[in-house]
Amino acid sequence: MSWRVSCQNGCSLRLMGRSGCSAPRLFMNLAPKLLVWLLSGGIFFGCFSARADNTPDSDIRQKLVQAIQSDGQAQQQLLNELAESGAKIVHDVLTAWIREGVYLYDGPDGSKIPVILDDQLDPEGKARAIRIIDGQFIKDASGKELRFASADLNTAETDMRLRSSVQQSMDTLALSAPNPEERNSAVLKLGNSQKPRYIPILQARLTKETVTAVRRSIDEAIALLQLADPDPKMEIAAAQHLAELKSIGALANIKSLMNKPGCPLDVVKACRGAVQVIDNHIAFVNFIGTIFHGLSLGSILLVVALGLAITFGLMGIINMAHGEMIAVGAYTCYVVQNIFGSGFGFSITLPISFGGKMIQFGLHIPGLNATGWWFESYFLFAIPLSFLMAALAGLAIERTVIRFLYRRPLESLLATWGISLVMQQLFRMVFGANNVQVNSPSWLLGHFSLNDVTFDYNRVFVIVFAILIVIGTWLLLTKTPLGLLIRAVMQNRAMASSLGVRTARVNMLTFSFGSGLAGLAGAFLSQIGNVGPSLGQTYIVDSFMTVVLGGVGSIVGTVCSAFGIGTADEVLQQTTGSPVTGKIVVLVGIILFLQWKPGGLFASRSRSLD
Repeated sequence: MSWRVSCQNGCSLRLMGRSGCSAPRLFMNLAPKLLVWLLSGGIFFGCFSARADNTPDSDIRQKLVQAIQSDGQAQQQLLNELAESGAKIVHDVLTAWIREGVYLYDGPDGSKIPVILDDQLDPEGKARAIRIIDGQFIKDASGKELRFASADLNTAETDMRLRSSVQQSMDTLALSAPNPEERNSAVLKLGNSQKPRYIPILQARLTKETVTAVRRSIDEAIALLQLADPDPKMEIAAAQHLAELKSIGALANIKSLMNKPGCPLDVVKACRGAVQVIDNHIAFVNFIGTIFHGLSLGSILLVVALGLAITFGLMGIINMAHGEMIAVGAYTCYVVQNIFGSGFGFSITLPISFGGKMIQFGLHIPGLNATGWWFESYFLFAIPLSFLMAALAGLAIERTVIRFLYRRPLESLLATWGISLVMQQLFRMVFGANNVQVNSPSWLLGHFSLNDVTFDYNRVFVIVFAILIVIGTWLLLTKTPLGLLIRAVMQNRAMASSLGVRTARVNMLTFSFGSGLAGLAGAFLSQIGNVGPSLGQTYIVDSFMTVVLGGVGSIVGTVCSAFGIGTADEVLQQTTGSPVTGKIVVLVGIILFLQWKPGGLFASRSRSLD
């Protein structure tokens, strides 16, 4: 079999075992380093080479060679010293060693020279051999690089004891990795190994570790390993310490120790106490996590319903095409993403012929071919554009259809329902019937944890942005001249018109603003799931339910009902164990509440209703 190793200078090495068959490369992602020496006759680029004879790298290489050539206690001491070095070259060579990728070349003086085969093969299937001691290629007396097949060289022998020692050294080496996440993963691996021999290694690392999260993981791993100690006092102390740490990962180990036949009663008692503490902590974590997911769901629902609260609650228009405004915002994100990439284009063939030819038209927008942070910033441009495109779509609908249907709710319902069908078909013609994928930028991926509660970046972003949208809408309606005109027209349209307010323009701007808010909701939803022609229909019923429950025309009521419905939905799903049952219970609760209070949480009153 064969493996690949990247050296410090970025060159790739092929490590072959006795079987000679190829296997996937190891260590593909090492950062290339170019070492340049001024030599007589020019500049030489060394592969797997030392910086200087007196550098730490040279010492590490020397110890690697000595470890390969020695045995017994001296070999173990060298492996321990190499494990403390934290050098990547140590990990590469040790990995090759336990996988029979290190060979011994017979030098001209009869010495055994540890080498590794290069990754590049010649037509005969042979490769150059690289000395571990200095990274130089093996050459003959004339200076020509020699090439070998794996069968031409003797493999550095290993046995079970040596492989175990080398693996332990590699595990210890991972504790010195420069990346805290890599160190934390190594700590978790050692803690779950149930091998008490790692306790001194972890204790030594604990005195050197500076990152708080990694220190806590080391402390937890030590206590986890101490559970396997034959001393009952040590087991009791370990169980109590894990209870203090509220270690969720140790719960299974503690239960296993508690249920072990012949376990002392005082150990069982300590384990039961630890299990109780950890179970309570798990319940707390689940509760906070459920509330957080409920708030994030409520935030999405709020952004979706806020625009409807304006068009339906304030204007009295039952806009069944509100869901398509959400899809407009989501597809805008998709188009912007493609423009930042390779470009966007579409072609539509109409089922109409002219002069014997089918009528076709299309559009192609060249891409920016952006990469890195420039491409990652596409979503920052997509957010305002989603609002703008949905607002323009709402403006077109209001000017062509809605303005003739004010105070005619039934007709507006039928008309906007037809518009929604037309827009869905238009989406299918332009973007296809299948869902399209909008990739989230890297700064919205991942999560962070506080006291074992996981918070996703994209959900936190939605919650914060929903709060900003609510504040912005409130400021628009209460602190601006446009908001004053909107409130005047909504309270008494005839009186506002008699005072010189251009009600038609106010209606147009209000409907556009509500549609723009729906476009923002589509931008957020594109970061959570796929975007398709029927995306908006998934949320239209929940949007109306949120607006009616909060009180028709009440922004405050919409906020309260959105967060209330989202949180109640998540809590009931956790309680009942079924998403469908949770939604049914929420719907029944809303129906019963509206029977008791038909006006919703905050019933709106205006002069026109008095």
